[in-house]
Amino acid sequence: MALIDPVLIKSRLGPLAGRFDLDALDECDSTSSELMRRSERGVPAGTVIVADRQSAGRGRRGRSWLSEAESGLTFSLLWRFSGPLSRLSGLSLAVGVALTRALENLGAVGVCLKWPNDVLLHHGGEYAKLAGVLVELSTDRRGTQAIIGIGLNLQAPSADLSLPAGGLSQALHALPDRHQVLAEILTTLAEVLETFAVDGFAAIKTDWQRRHAWQGQSVRIIAEQGESQAGLCLGVDDDGALLLETPGGVERIFSGDVSLRRA
Repeated sequence: MALIDPVLIKSRLGPLAGRFDLDALDECDSTSSELMRRSERGVPAGTVIVADRQSAGRGRRGRSWLSEAESGLTFSLLWRFSGPLSRLSGLSLAVGVALTRALENLGAVGVCLKWPNDVLLHHGGEYAKLAGVLVELSTDRRGTQAIIGIGLNLQAPSADLSLPAGGLSQALHALPDRHQVLAEILTTLAEVLETFAVDGFAAIKTDWQRRHAWQGQSVRIIAEQGESQAGLCLGVDDDGALLLETPGGVERIFSGDVSLRRA
């Protein structure tokens, strides 16, 4: 499979082409790690690194992310915000909304979200992971920097994974080429990130809750140490914290080292 062509991507971005600076790699350790190294050398906001293969791709809670050149799209985007880190609460959830909107714009059906940062595919009565988001934040004299890593399965992975995984091809009649998919995601990301920069996650919260697979359902929060807590998922607040109704009242759950399961 040929590498992503940055020139072709630019042509499909239209008036937004000037917002992005793309580089396509055959292989790297991690697109986010590579972009972090380049950010230290002063690359501009809007820089995108896309790679066919990652030798050390990573997801939330230190998990690895499998990248297969023939069946996935893996990239990282550098974005900068003015103001302190505290203003960026809920950013990873906002990115999830942008990703689902983009896939729907391409014609995908059955795409939904799982708190805090997974994109799922509801297909054949089952849920499977379609994409993951990892946002890494840092600050410097220019403000706050976000490196937004996204791994999207175009085809269902062939590897035997511990969690069910699906592919975008299962949600579409015909799978677009990777250039069209990436251009649509970047376009929608720019729109959502601009809204987020001005109004925060509060402006996107309703859309996120509408897409949440387990909104209003009984769920279980599982901590990394194995402790669990059951309750009713009421949605999220303006900071992106999960609102869990329990016998003792409504609790705010922050992503940290917990995972969400249906009860």
